[in-house]
Amino acid sequence: MTDITKGAIAPPRSFLSQDAVQLFYRLLAAFLICAVLAVLSDSFLSLGNILNVLRQASLTFFIASGLTLVVLTAGLDLSVGANVALSACLAGTVIHKTGSPALGILTGLACGGIVGLLNGVMVTALRIPSFIATYGMLWVLNGLTYWYMAGETLHGFPAGFRQIGSGYLFGLPIPVYLLLVFLGIGTFFAQRTIWGQEIYAIGANPVAARLSGIPVARRLLLVYAVSGTMAGLASIIFLSRLNSAEADIGESLTLPAIAAVLIGGTSLFGGVGTVFGTFIGALILTLVLNGMNLLSVSANWQPLVTGVIVILAVWLDMKTRRRAQ
Repeated sequence: MTDITKGAIAPPRSFLSQDAVQLFYRLLAAFLICAVLAVLSDSFLSLGNILNVLRQASLTFFIASGLTLVVLTAGLDLSVGANVALSACLAGTVIHKTGSPALGILTGLACGGIVGLLNGVMVTALRIPSFIATYGMLWVLNGLTYWYMAGETLHGFPAGFRQIGSGYLFGLPIPVYLLLVFLGIGTFFAQRTIWGQEIYAIGANPVAARLSGIPVARRLLLVYAVSGTMAGLASIIFLSRLNSAEADIGESLTLPAIAAVLIGGTSLFGGVGTVFGTFIGALILTLVLNGMNLLSVSANWQPLVTGVIVILAVWLDMKTRRRAQ
């Protein structure tokens, strides 16, 4: 690849017909789930429940959007949940110590980005497989967070800061506005910039990408840093939403984020998927869990149902793409 300029705008990335079909099927699945839940529960179509679904989907999307870029390169970041926990605890501490939400937000974003960058260094410089590198980072972050918090819980943050996660603007939760902003940024970056197209190329064939002049190591550092920074952003949203932080705040966040990416159609083999698809995946996952809560299904069944949905989504995706080849 020649004459690649930093941050250059690229023509829209062309989609294979099966990619468009897969996106249509996911939108159709979300619509059908809504229709079924509307019939089974009188509460589903209430304004409060719809806003709650959008808020919860946005929280999952913040983590999953950065993770999507990593998976597009045929990598994986298993440390995002632990990253959220450490970033939230550090951000909460800074807010308590200084009284400045702005410094707390910067701390959370910086912590998330640094963790992501370290993941990228392990994958590129040390050549550790992403699964092993980020799995090890998960345990390192968990250990640091539990040591740092020492069993304590931070709570009681300024009202203005809490508006980020629990406030409303013109009747919509503020996280929904943030979702729209980052959905637009992520889609534009992946589909309309040279860097985004290089990420797809790396996932499709890293050797060919390197031979064509793409700086593979730098792009991998970029996607892991972005994934970490989005985890840092998610930590701020969770912190302001819950109004508290403790060491185990991120333990339940990694698998739903991965599920949203896979349900949204991003291939674990790299090179296939979209940020918008991840948003649909987060929405589908949230709708299913919300419906189970409305129908009083035991929470013990929710992980099982999530696992079945992920397996079916990946299986159908692989089957459809194999048939299209």
